[in-house]
Amino acid sequence: MIAAQVQQQLLQLLGPARCRFDQESLVTHSYDATPMLQALPDAVVYPETTEEVQCILRLANEYRIPIVPRGAASNLCGGTVPVSGGIVVVLTRMNKLLELDTDNLTATFQAGLNTKQFHREVEKKGLFYPPDPSSMVISTLGGNIMEGAGGLRGLKYGTTKDYVIGLEAVLPSGEVLRTGGKLYKDVAGYDLTKLLVGSEGTLAIVTEATVKLLPAPLVRQTMLVAYTDIYAAARSVSRIVGARIIPATLEFMDQPTIQVVEAYNHIGLPTDAQAVLLIEQDGQELASVRKDMEAIAAICAEEGADRIQTAADEQEAEQLMKARRSALSTLARIRPTTILEDATVPRSRIADMVLAINRIAEAHQINICTFGHAGDGNLHPTCTTDARDKEEIHRVEEAFAEIFEEAIRLGGTITGEHGVGMVKAPYLEWKVGEAGIELMKGIKQAFDPNGIMNPGKIFAKSARKRLVISK
Repeated sequence: MIAAQVQQQLLQLLGPARCRFDQESLVTHSYDATPMLQALPDAVVYPETTEEVQCILRLANEYRIPIVPRGAASNLCGGTVPVSGGIVVVLTRMNKLLELDTDNLTATFQAGLNTKQFHREVEKKGLFYPPDPSSMVISTLGGNIMEGAGGLRGLKYGTTKDYVIGLEAVLPSGEVLRTGGKLYKDVAGYDLTKLLVGSEGTLAIVTEATVKLLPAPLVRQTMLVAYTDIYAAARSVSRIVGARIIPATLEFMDQPTIQVVEAYNHIGLPTDAQAVLLIEQDGQELASVRKDMEAIAAICAEEGADRIQTAADEQEAEQLMKARRSALSTLARIRPTTILEDATVPRSRIADMVLAINRIAEAHQINICTFGHAGDGNLHPTCTTDARDKEEIHRVEEAFAEIFEEAIRLGGTITGEHGVGMVKAPYLEWKVGEAGIELMKGIKQAFDPNGIMNPGKIFAKSARKRLVISK
């Protein structure tokens, strides 16, 4: 419990409607989209201005109260679970689009603005904001920034960190830090903007951001390619990019995923295929897009594709892309608990990684379906299980530990876009090493000397022992 005088000051600042201590509010803010993680906060607050955020942080810093920034809580790493209690700061009421600057091709918004809503407003001006996380209908832009979110268009266009060029953030001391601006070039000192993107609320609370925009593509074409040989699918991915063709979307689904998605959605997917690629190209000119798609089809045919299907119209294109975008929600129907992870490897090692995931799943006698962003090597092994079966959950945890180690062995990383949070914290040292952990802790100490910002995230109390995997 936080002290009575702190409760009183929060009530004076925000009023009872925006400062909650009741059990219902505490419970509904005790978890996020990550399965099997829950912890009660001591208070939930809903600021509407940067000045209110400043006051909240000053108060929390004075009394050493943990602060957990929260958007829509759609993250999958336990990033907004208040594991140490404290105050959950919900930013969804700070949801204004402050400016759409068509001269500088930038947009400035508050952190609580819904991602999909922002996309719609930008597109009304004939512009384009590429980062498209699968949670975009639910998620907030501030949450995307804190997690360094990616999406299906990451190969061609990059991820959130490539578009954020300015931030307003409140430090634990209550001071406001402003970085960057409407500038495409700025090398004045350390790049604090990039440092804050992906910092998972452990350094400061982002209240406003400025991002760069692009002209909207005028033409889009979509293709589905099926393979009986998973290595042929992986070779196709490498050859497409090697041919200097960068598709807007280059997605992968393995056979278990294909079969589940087709069973529930009846899209017409080839359930006998070992793998499918879903490929989309966009651009300003039909001739250029068509040329790329013809070249991609030729490469896939040369690599032994069994089926190459180009969407005849926008409706069919939407159906094909629905296959990939609906993968998680479809898999979630199978069993009570769905655990979605992400691990990234060089795109040339995708087949090796998928086969390793299948081998590990079989060894631990669990069900894992794999899909993801083949173009940038970011795979999402997804386990359907039941949290009530403790013995099976233990096998799931051991399997994912082996998957993370295998990703590192293949030259990859433990997370490509979901963040570290609580889930990956025990494995972070495997990737960055002891020196990297100590350097990150030093940065954390410089920003947050009292350790109030989202404690229990990124840094594990102790690193997990690495497994020895037989090769």
